[in-house]
Amino acid sequence: MQERDEERGKAILALVRGRVQGVGFRYEARSIARSLRISGWISNLPDGGVETYAEGSESAINRYVSWLNHGPPGARVESLDISERSPKGAYVTFTVE
Repeated sequence: MQERDEERGKAILALVRGRVQGVGFRYEARSIARSLRISGWISNLPDGGVETYAEGSESAINRYVSWLNHGPPGARVESLDISERSPKGAYVTFTVE
């Protein structure tokens, strides 16, 4: 059963708050996500936060979430809210929106 779950993958929607805009957060997240073969997107929010949808293998998503907890140099993550989603399979790459 584990192999099937890994094949199907995992998806998350995450909301990151703190000093996460103006520090290269989205572009570094894109680089990390692509290196982990994660697809999805990341976007700035009007309230100063960042939202990201990511899908990939469970191990890749776990590594991405670990990175989201601190972000790039210059960022200060104050909170990270994650909700699991069903993988859509609709994204072929990871984009900055």
